[in-house]
Amino acid sequence: MSRQTAEELIKFIEKSPSSFHAIDTMSRELEAAGFRHLYEEEAWEFQAGGKYYVTRNGSSVIAFTIPANEMKSFQIIASHSDSPTFKLKENPEIEVEKQFVKLNVEKYGGMLMAPWFDRPLSLAGRLLVQEEDKIVTHLVNVDRDLVMIPSLAIHMDRKANEGYVYNPQVDLLPLLGGAGTKGSLMKILGESAGVSPEAVLGMDIYLYNRTKGSIWGAEEEFVSSGRLDDLQCAFASLKALLASENQDHVMVHCVLDNEEVGSLTRQGAASTFLKDTLERIAGCLGKDREGYLRAIASSFMLSADNGHSVHPNYQDKTDDSNRPYINGGIVLKFNASQKYTTDGTSAAVFRSICRSANVPCQTYVNRSDIPGGSTLGNISNGQVSVHMADIGLPQLAMHSPYETSGVKDTEYLIEAARAFYSADIEILNGGTYKVNM
Repeated sequence: MSRQTAEELIKFIEKSPSSFHAIDTMSRELEAAGFRHLYEEEAWEFQAGGKYYVTRNGSSVIAFTIPANEMKSFQIIASHSDSPTFKLKENPEIEVEKQFVKLNVEKYGGMLMAPWFDRPLSLAGRLLVQEEDKIVTHLVNVDRDLVMIPSLAIHMDRKANEGYVYNPQVDLLPLLGGAGTKGSLMKILGESAGVSPEAVLGMDIYLYNRTKGSIWGAEEEFVSSGRLDDLQCAFASLKALLASENQDHVMVHCVLDNEEVGSLTRQGAASTFLKDTLERIAGCLGKDREGYLRAIASSFMLSADNGHSVHPNYQDKTDDSNRPYINGGIVLKFNASQKYTTDGTSAAVFRSICRSANVPCQTYVNRSDIPGGSTLGNISNGQVSVHMADIGLPQLAMHSPYETSGVKDTEYLIEAARAFYSADIEILNGGTYKVNM
């Protein structure tokens, strides 16, 4: 079963070369499962037992179910759709000595830059196209090996293996074509999207790694792919939502964009997207302001974003007593400075759920002398203050264009997420929790 799930994950990621494609892929699965697409600009109406989803910017989605009984609270799993990459600049073609055409790009997020060299890459994202009196969004994926970032030969930099500080404006501009290819980019993008290049008024286009995902290892225990962080968690959350039922709580699958660049966008964790959606759900279900606030106070959220496994070559980079391993189960993340939201109470609730689901749970804490990253949990809590735990799956090579995780771990997260969605989590007076499975 774990192998089959890993293969499904690889296919899901292959269909999701950009955050826009990831949301489109999830939307198609939601539609196939009977979820109805709502639009923020229109009035909402619900039916008991109904299933709905709403998108923002085409790069974030919130899917939810309406319980058959009176709503008690929201049970939310949040992840993110974006990954570190390079974004195409406006006027991107640069001709070099009339012999080459390269593309002008800028960094998106904090990536490992070295692995981007000498591998087949392509472009994906969205085009904004004039169609009569409308501007229409078209997804584009140039589904072939289109560009590459060539390394400088060792003969021209004898100290290359002694360490190098990359300049993204010089070292990391991808090669598109040879002599006479200036002006071809928009034709290629237009053909891939089935639109006229002259009608394109805007674009958000990103590089992506073309190397196919793979399952490997002595016992085929590892899975590698681009964008595991964080499409692995988004995939698991979606699969769990589609397989779960809850008669008393609103189950929420939330995938937000722009986590890798700080979440300060209208579709990011710092935006009002989640807050707006939850308020509208409560209002449509007859809750007044007091009722909404009571529901929020009783709600629970899992902020799901991958974490770090112990690295076999750099064991000393991991904390002495909190040492998660690939295929060892879900990682529960802690940080005294609250870059992660997990505290003793939320950890206890999540561990209780994992125990009921028979899913292993590990802990991750940064070494005290190595600052760690943050994620969307504490940022979204500024808009929607709910009980929360930060979790993820252990992986290697985070923020590389080709990351590695465990074949077993995606299945672990799906099972734990199913248990979470289906549970009756009661938050009682005085900080007492009751988890009914």
